[in-house]
Amino acid sequence: MHEDRESCVRAVQSKDARFDGWFFTAVLTTRIYCRPSCPVVPPKPENMVFYPSAAAAQQAGFRACKRCRPDASPGSPQWNERADLVARAMRLIADGVVDRDGVPGLAARLGYSVRQIQRQLVAELGAGPLALARAQRAQTARLLIETTTVPLTDVALAAGFGSIRTFNETVREVFALSPSELRARAARRLPTAAPGSLMLRLPFRQPLCPDNLFGHLAATGVPGVEEWREGAYRRTLRLPHGHGIVALRPLPEHIECQLTLTDLRDLATAIARCRWLLDLDADPLAVDAQLSTDPYLKPLVEKNPGRRVPRTVDTAEFAVRAVLGQQVSTAAARTHAARLVVAHGEPIEDPGGGLTHLFPMTETIDPAKLAVPQSRRRTLAALIAALAGDEIDLGAGSDWNKAREQLIDLPGFGPWTVETIAMRALGDPDAFVPTDLGIRYAARDLGLPETPAGLNGHAAAWRPWRAYAVQYLWATGDHAINKLPA
Repeated sequence: MHEDRESCVRAVQSKDARFDGWFFTAVLTTRIYCRPSCPVVPPKPENMVFYPSAAAAQQAGFRACKRCRPDASPGSPQWNERADLVARAMRLIADGVVDRDGVPGLAARLGYSVRQIQRQLVAELGAGPLALARAQRAQTARLLIETTTVPLTDVALAAGFGSIRTFNETVREVFALSPSELRARAARRLPTAAPGSLMLRLPFRQPLCPDNLFGHLAATGVPGVEEWREGAYRRTLRLPHGHGIVALRPLPEHIECQLTLTDLRDLATAIARCRWLLDLDADPLAVDAQLSTDPYLKPLVEKNPGRRVPRTVDTAEFAVRAVLGQQVSTAAARTHAARLVVAHGEPIEDPGGGLTHLFPMTETIDPAKLAVPQSRRRTLAALIAALAGDEIDLGAGSDWNKAREQLIDLPGFGPWTVETIAMRALGDPDAFVPTDLGIRYAARDLGLPETPAGLNGHAAAWRPWRAYAVQYLWATGDHAINKLPA
């Protein structure tokens, strides 16, 4: 979008928050870059330059605005809507792959050369993987500086900087303030959090309907791994350097996020996974506008706009849970998963609630010991073997269509299981489950075609947002997944 100068200028002049994260405005006279909705008086159009990423603006020598904090805006929805190389690379960079494994590690995960990835990212985003990862490190550092009392030397290491000098130089270059100056500015407004935890705000594009999003996560939550407590969804996280616990509370203007981590180096990854879980980088206006063209869906969209797709923080975990949930009720699926967690999960302590375990890693699961039908044991064993042997990739940088092909080849994997994983684990916004019983009941009640073939045909007009249509259709039923817990 940054190449459409006329549209960008209009968005900046109207302070349109819908475009935050889509592009960044740099001001030639002040050498500052902002989000489109920056509250300051818009600069003259001839002084505006537009960039597709914060990293590109930083690389061009601009520093982040102290008023609108463009580095903290919602991410571009493109990286969750697309399945091409650039989108897959951006999802992996957000998950911390470059910081952990370098650019060669990113290239290996994607199956391309370092040169190819560098060329494509620069062509579309104006910055390569190292610059994009550097921008993320700067944002992580700012979060730790402004929301914790962690010593600044520890902040530098936790944010992924190789040295204190690089940390100081980067923070001053990006924010025009030293780390100690940033902390002093934030001291008056530090959020209150429990000892050892971080309290953050996760931004999103309005509107957001929390009912199905948090209702689904709470209603399907695995005891010991997930819980709803005092108005917040809480769960354990398995992270690259340790584990964590997160509490996510829906508020009108943002999601309150309280994180407790065993290793602060996991902060950026934890935030990225929580944003992915809640689909916070979605563009609800684009989704709802498309779905509202269907007269059957329009009343549902107008009643509760901004529905998101509840996802997962661990794709392998969700794939296992999808198999356990085949042809059983939500309650039965939770029971099977809870038994699995008790038998194979890793115990943790949760002073602030009732969480007891991390969900088991797939290699620790023994399907033969599960109290499920023999056919499901075979399906689970095949999935575990495929994941362990790297025969299937369900990670952040996976190719959605290739993953579908790999899943459908496994015994016991039908369209419902494959599309459920595509929708909630892989994040494909066009995943669709016309065979789902709840969808078929909704179709019947609304007067839509009830057969999978007929519904598929009708749903062609909903593309590329059929996964969001599923949320609106599910919401027609009287089920706990559609309601915030009391």
